[in-house]
Amino acid sequence: MFLQQLVNGLTLGSIYSLIALGYTLVYGILVMINFAHSEVLMVGSFVALAVFRFAPAILPQGPVGLIVALVLSMAGAGVLNVVIERFAYRPLRHAQKLAPLISSIGVSIVLQNAVFLWVSTQSESFPELIAATQFSIGGAGVSSLQLVCMASAIGLMMGLHFFIEHTKVGKAMRACSDDLETAGLMGIDSSRIIALTFLVGGALGGAAGVLYGLNYGSIKYNLGFLPGVKAFTAAVLGGIGNIRGAVLGGFILGIMEVMAAGYIPRGSDWKDVIAFSVLIFVLLLRPSGILGEKIAEKV
Repeated sequence: MFLQQLVNGLTLGSIYSLIALGYTLVYGILVMINFAHSEVLMVGSFVALAVFRFAPAILPQGPVGLIVALVLSMAGAGVLNVVIERFAYRPLRHAQKLAPLISSIGVSIVLQNAVFLWVSTQSESFPELIAATQFSIGGAGVSSLQLVCMASAIGLMMGLHFFIEHTKVGKAMRACSDDLETAGLMGIDSSRIIALTFLVGGALGGAAGVLYGLNYGSIKYNLGFLPGVKAFTAAVLGGIGNIRGAVLGGFILGIMEVMAAGYIPRGSDWKDVIAFSVLIFVLLLRPSGILGEKIAEKV
């Protein structure tokens, strides 16, 4: 029972971690919460669905189809996030911090209702890109979909770590995160780096949308809301602005949610309450999160 729940928790946590990275990347540079990120996730899943319906030959069943779906969804979601940054956030970059927050909520509502009105009001079946096969590991049932979700998410996280730590652009992103104004004085095009950050964060959200649809088998216009809120919780839990913290928080939240549903009476009804209660408890003890550090406020 424990091993089975652990596998389920790691699968869910890998999706939360990918979404949380989108929040923490933007916050690390702009000290801003991009609440439209949950809808970017949703749009990413619908990009894969649209390609499957209008050009099914592009998404055959198997690893090739999954890779193509991930690439196209990441590209579509990343570009959308850049457009959002350019027209909804950049003009408010020097405004009071409440302004971009309200703008992000507005963008979220616009995107959700656009899909609701123009695409579908009902749940849509997600294409079966990978055939579901059951394995037994230590007495726990593990599906091929779970393994694919975890492997894809971990691969993307490792790719992001290498990009941030070992590339010139990644170093520029870290410089902007440390001090945006000083980075600009040293010759770094801060607007370009911010746009790139939104591109990377949106791409990770688009990948999470594909993995969500693959894991649950259906998508809907409002699918991003609850996973988005929980991923934001995971980012805060691990230490928002900290990439390792976002990953850790995502896995902790996923495991905790599944364990609560499996071991507590009526746990499936209380799992969200338990997750957010633990968040409050952690923040009371360590406001910066598990791996977060106290930093000076950026102006």
